Amino acid sequence: MGNYFVTGAAGFIASRVIEFLIKDGHKVVGIDNMNDAYDVRLKEYRLGLLQDMPGFTFYKLDISEKSIVDKFKADKFDAIIHLAARAGVRSSVENPWIFLDSNVTGTLNMLEICRRTGTKKFLLASTSSIYGENPPFPTPETASSDKPLQPYAASKKGAEALTHSYHYLHEIDVSVVRYFTVYGPAGRPDLALFRFTQWIREGRTVQVYGDGEQSRGFTYLDDIARGTIQALKPLGYEIINLGGHEVITINNLIALVEELVGKKAEVEYGPPVVADMRSNWADVSKAGELLGWEPKFSLREGVKLLVEWYNAERDWAKEVHTL
Repeated sequence: MGNYFVTGAAGFIASRVIEFLIKDGHKVVGIDNMNDAYDVRLKEYRLGLLQDMPGFTFYKLDISEKSIVDKFKADKFDAIIHLAARAGVRSSVENPWIFLDSNVTGTLNMLEICRRTGTKKFLLASTSSIYGENPPFPTPETASSDKPLQPYAASKKGAEALTHSYHYLHEIDVSVVRYFTVYGPAGRPDLALFRFTQWIREGRTVQVYGDGEQSRGFTYLDDIARGTIQALKPLGYEIINLGGHEVITINNLIALVEELVGKKAEVEYGPPVVADMRSNWADVSKAGELLGWEPKFSLREGVKLLVEWYNAERDWAKEVHTL
């Protein structure tokens, strides 16, 4: 039985990773500052599912505060799974400082905890946004990440560089998992599938930036969570794409949600966002080779599960602010 330290415990992906770890018989220390980057009801909902699980201990803490390093210096962990971050392409343009505090300084603090506790494994969640403009498709890990398009991706590039320095200096085994577009129940409300499901179900206008022909590669939450856990194996230092295996245009995605919700959408198109990538499609062959990972859920199956969750939680989910 392992003992794991997971940041961003109330987050979309981290909460599912924790659930899987505990169900597999492990103990988890989870931290989250429960900030209001998006509607906190979603974080409270996810955390509520975890708090009654045996083996889970939660601390409300901010990873960007240096004092956090001393709090856990006497603990022993099998791995630090660093999933906490300020996420969001557009919001990082509006307030880049908070992204640097959380994603760079926060990563530094977690690496220090790793070093001081003698933890041998560190996993960092990074992003497909790091590949910038016009990468090859499907995008391999060897594609350039030197020209990020917004502060969010730049902050994740900085976090990746820090992990390599600690690997080099302190022989910490590091897995960097670059997530492509993830979706599922209780997902982030600033991402397309939560918004489209809510807007179509509630008869609200669907807002699309650009012509809707931009495309994204989607992967269901459970597949991502299992891939993250598989990446805890000893690897030395590796960067691995996870997700983005099933590509669809935004217009076709809206049509799929319409079908599964059972209502027609009213769509309003606006100007494109310069910080957004036009397309997003992962080469995940490395994840298959190194981790034995492959997605199990089709896009249709996953969106159906999301719609079912939304309908079950609609009393409060319909009020969630979609950014």
